[in-house]
Amino acid sequence: MATTPLSAAVSHVGKIRSNNQDSGYSGRHLFVVADGMGGHAGGDVASAIATKRIAEADAAYTAVADAESALQAAMIAANSLLAETVFEHSELTGMGTTVSGILRVGDQIALAHIGDSRIYRLRDGTLEQVTADHTFVQRLVDSGRITPEEAAVHPRRSVLMRVLGDVDAAPEIDTKILDTRAGDRWLLCSDGLSSYVAEDKIAQILTTVRSTQAAADRLVKESLDHGAPDNVTVVLLDDDGTDVDADGSAGSGFVGSAAAPLMFEGGGSERRPIRLPTLLLHPLKASPPEDTHFEPEREEFLEQLIEEDRRRARRRRITWLVGVVVVVAAIVGAIALAYQWTQTHYYVGATDDGRIAIFQGVQQTIGPIQLSHIEQTSATRVDDLPAFQRQQVEATINADDLLDAHDILNRLVAAAESGSTP
Repeated sequence: MATTPLSAAVSHVGKIRSNNQDSGYSGRHLFVVADGMGGHAGGDVASAIATKRIAEADAAYTAVADAESALQAAMIAANSLLAETVFEHSELTGMGTTVSGILRVGDQIALAHIGDSRIYRLRDGTLEQVTADHTFVQRLVDSGRITPEEAAVHPRRSVLMRVLGDVDAAPEIDTKILDTRAGDRWLLCSDGLSSYVAEDKIAQILTTVRSTQAAADRLVKESLDHGAPDNVTVVLLDDDGTDVDADGSAGSGFVGSAAAPLMFEGGGSERRPIRLPTLLLHPLKASPPEDTHFEPEREEFLEQLIEEDRRRARRRRITWLVGVVVVVAAIVGAIALAYQWTQTHYYVGATDDGRIAIFQGVQQTIGPIQLSHIEQTSATRVDDLPAFQRQQVEATINADDLLDAHDILNRLVAAAESGSTP
């Protein structure tokens, strides 16, 4: 834990991981969050090396553009340092880290970001994410292929496209300059918070808990209450409108793996070839975290994932269509069987023009569909029958089968002709 009256940094290993691969820094002007990857092979080392190198940029700048350039240069230098470390310690091959940092210069903020850690600004009760995730699903959202809601449950939602590591000598880092004013709250966090705590809950905590330290602690606790399968790191800065140099109260401190000595074995004189897995994964929600790896942002890799996503979408559509066809077939089959059952029944009744007839089916309708039809019509009219038989025919007389229906009809015809009960 690192804290000043206006800033706080908290990092927790979470409830599943055995080591903390996150690092955080709360300084006088500079604030940083890094989320390492590479598992026990160096995720904690990567985030610690990067955070400590970037922390060297914590200084007063006369112009915010100078601060932006310095922060970007510090991240590039951290990237080179990671590559050098892997060269000397080959057992760390494949390690990398996300980094999100801000430098405050008066009433402006210089921001630099790579990966899927996030920076938020709370202003007038509204929480705004001011960084864009460098993830595969975010690329799909940006291109209109999927919605943000679909991205939240996408099977590739954990694939990162950009990080600091030992592969790209000049990684693409997002930078921007934003304004800040009294009352703003700046939140930097690893995905151990943003992936498990909803943004409306984060906004509620930042809005209602006024103490900087208490708010940071509460955010981490909220992640722990959701199971915290991943490491979680929070750095919080409150802007009270004063000049940090004039205030003189700010301090500096590291949290997470950057707060501990670097511990890794020597790699020997021979360097093994760098071989990177095909995907860089952060832990999925509701599942134990996996060791994470790096995959550069290459167009062929993007196209491969996009094509895989298309195949998955086609499989979903086919599965849905087959399901609909099966359900419809089952309904049609059930209706056909029910109709066949009705056609095994017979009864004797009166036609619309008042004649006696044999009907096949049952005396029911389904909407406009009649479940019976005339099998045979006689020339005898219902009015020719004695009163009792006339009432029976008008109410219909059920028959056991077609032969029985013919017998009933013959008796009724005879009764009409003789004027006596058949």
